[in-house]
Amino acid sequence: MTPTTHLGPVGQRISAKLRQNFSPSALEVIDESYQHAGHSGAGPDGESHFRVKIVAEAFRGKSRVDQHRMVNAALAEELRERVHALAIQASAP
Repeated sequence: MTPTTHLGPVGQRISAKLRQNFSPSALEVIDESYQHAGHSGAGPDGESHFRVKIVAEAFRGKSRVDQHRMVNAALAEELRERVHALAIQASAP
């Protein structure tokens, strides 16, 4: 199986929330659920494991831990309801 280039509803919601909260200069949301099929936390419908690459001014001067906390706070609902794993690569421009 190969990575999903088209985001489903959960991936689209993640993208929309990150754009709304951070106005990023660059954003990539990647559904990596295919790599975790059959693993704990992997849902049968996918959309459970994501990687986010985001560049936003809001991260300037923040530690990596603070950047991750900011992203996790913005996506709290998704992490609570559906998303099992979220890899975050955040930086300032």
